[in-house]
Amino acid sequence: MAGSPKVGVLALQGDVREHAALLAGLGADVVLVRRPEELAEVAGLVIPGGESSVIDKLSRTFGLQHPIRAAIAEGMPVLGTCAGLIMLADRVVDAIEGQESFGGLDVVVRRNAFGRQAESFEAELEMPELEGGPVRAAFIRGPVVESVGPAASVLAALGDGRVVAVEQAGLLGLSFHPEITGETRFHERFLSAVSQRR
Repeated sequence: MAGSPKVGVLALQGDVREHAALLAGLGADVVLVRRPEELAEVAGLVIPGGESSVIDKLSRTFGLQHPIRAAIAEGMPVLGTCAGLIMLADRVVDAIEGQESFGGLDVVVRRNAFGRQAESFEAELEMPELEGGPVRAAFIRGPVVESVGPAASVLAALGDGRVVAVEQAGLLGLSFHPEITGETRFHERFLSAVSQRR
């Protein structure tokens, strides 16, 4: 589609194809980002779910850690789901030894807060910021936001008060997997942030 935003999906590990397909379905020009030169082509980035410690290691191996941090610092819109939320958090609790994040979101996130894969669940989330009613959210070994700093805002929490969606300027972090349930509104919000920045 002519003039559609060129956005990247960090394609080091995780559910890359699901995000790429969802974004393409919304009319975006999608680049799979594995190298700094591919990151330089895009106006926004999606960091998919997967294993945050592996994404961290591979981002350093492929020379992407510092370019991604710089892009975030310069205001590039980023959507992080599950492991992607962990990678966006300024501080990670229960990280493996030596694990680092890209940072940018003024939050503290706990890895694997919902237990093992067998304890995965779905929940309806009220999200007044999004039009179209509640969000059906799939949690698979998801992280939880333990505290939210003054720069970030809460978009959604579970009934027990645990925060599972946060936003800060063009950064959007989710504990769950909208790409699995066919929920498009977060990717639309991300693409809108990309378009506004252009």
